[in-house]
Amino acid sequence: MTSVLRHRYGLALGASALSVALLSGGTAGALAATGTPSPMTSPTVSPATGMASITLTAKPTSVKAGHSVVFTGRTKGLKVGSPLVLQQQTNGKWMPLRATGKVKTGSSYAITTKLSKKGTHTLRVASATKSGKVYSPTVTVTVS
Repeated sequence: MTSVLRHRYGLALGASALSVALLSGGTAGALAATGTPSPMTSPTVSPATGMASITLTAKPTSVKAGHSVVFTGRTKGLKVGSPLVLQQQTNGKWMPLRATGKVKTGSSYAITTKLSKKGTHTLRVASATKSGKVYSPTVTVTVS
């Protein structure tokens, strides 16, 4: 009886060691190549796949300085009431604007703002979730 138990424990121990070796094989290669492990990044997530996403439309896309632009869209994987912020790309950095909104019932949102600086503006909507930050695709608005 003792030899049967030893055999079963030996098999379980061998299977565990093999599993650990196989699972760590991918990280060992990354560690050897860079010297430090790098964090994995993933795209934004939707409820069915565990990822969140935001769509974005601007109307109108061409305005006179000081006139209003309405940014609308839908979200997936964000709770109703989740905060959203409009961001503008300035000198290669994303800066938050004072225009904010929240996800409404039906997963839609609308953010209205006035753009006063003349030129071409690249904008996006951002939200923070437990799994990370989520960004919409960018839109371009021309102010004259």
